[in-house]
Amino acid sequence: MEFETRLIHGHADGEGDVTPPIYQTSTFAFADAESMARASATPGYERFYTRYGNPNHAQVERVVASIEGGEAAMVSASGMGAISATVLALTQAGGHVVAQSAIYDGTRKLMSNVLSRFGVDATFVDQTDPQAFAEAMRENTALVLLETPSNPLLGVTDLRAVGTIAHERGALVAVDNTIATPVNQNPLAFGADVVLHSATKYLGGHSDLLAGVAVASRALIDRIWQTHHIVGATLGPFEAWLLLRGLRTLDMRVQRHNANASALAAYLRDHPRVTRVYYPGLENHPCHDVARAQMRGYGGLLSFEIDGSFEDARRVIDRLQLVHSAVSLGGVESLIAQPGAMWSGHGKGSSLLRLSVGLEAIGDLIADFERALQ
Repeated sequence: MEFETRLIHGHADGEGDVTPPIYQTSTFAFADAESMARASATPGYERFYTRYGNPNHAQVERVVASIEGGEAAMVSASGMGAISATVLALTQAGGHVVAQSAIYDGTRKLMSNVLSRFGVDATFVDQTDPQAFAEAMRENTALVLLETPSNPLLGVTDLRAVGTIAHERGALVAVDNTIATPVNQNPLAFGADVVLHSATKYLGGHSDLLAGVAVASRALIDRIWQTHHIVGATLGPFEAWLLLRGLRTLDMRVQRHNANASALAAYLRDHPRVTRVYYPGLENHPCHDVARAQMRGYGGLLSFEIDGSFEDARRVIDRLQLVHSAVSLGGVESLIAQPGAMWSGHGKGSSLLRLSVGLEAIGDLIADFERALQ
């Protein structure tokens, strides 16, 4: 089946329901003791105990594994739940992780504040320089952790180049594909071993759930699941059902996100009050050539700087009428945030603004910014 068809029919489990039921139960009954014992020893068995798995989990996992080109997937209660289970499962005391310096703040804190307490070192490097990854590798490097495009400056990592470097040294590669989505990019096709998503964002698409997903080979997912089900970041059945609903329109939504963001990035680039736009779809973006080589579309997230102060940027936010002042990204509505006011290392006091472009009519969005930038 083609990509769009798999989004709609890829969950099929033979039960015959057009809209699957919600299995809102914590545990499942068995016909006999032997069957229950056998199920308890099977990773991810979907009808044993919901912390181990649930039919709603299995439906979503089938779809996401299919569209990412992986053998298997595992859902969790948040993107950080999926990232944490993956990193904890693939590292051990005395080990080492190489990560790009432009990475989600929660992921950075996991490595700097948590792994470090258990004897795992982390080295952070420039994502745009494959040689930096090569120089950071050690004999004990177990994992290379990437995010492309990155937040909030939309840097792009050369997945094939970095993957080759990691595998030559015996390390695994995990890629956070949240911002790109499977519509625009499939890291497994470029040599990654694990793909991670905050499904809260584009996969869910409606700003009404928290969820995470990891996709990999069956062997790696089984390995990650062993840590995940102990840690207990279990996705609720209803949230899994909402996620499946969101996935059905993923292709249509992301295509519109791509188109709107491209148009708005071009508008902002040419605006006299905007000094710089960060969007990999623009030809003047320093990573445009790499993005064009490994992405089919450039996504719905962009950042820009205005000709003015931190307070001027704040006034732009306050003057917007359609665009909400809120964190997160990937929903149907446009959201704007000021990185320097919230996140360390992103220009405290700068005029940088991050914009998650939604599905509104592009003319209305441009008119909103025209008013706000006056």
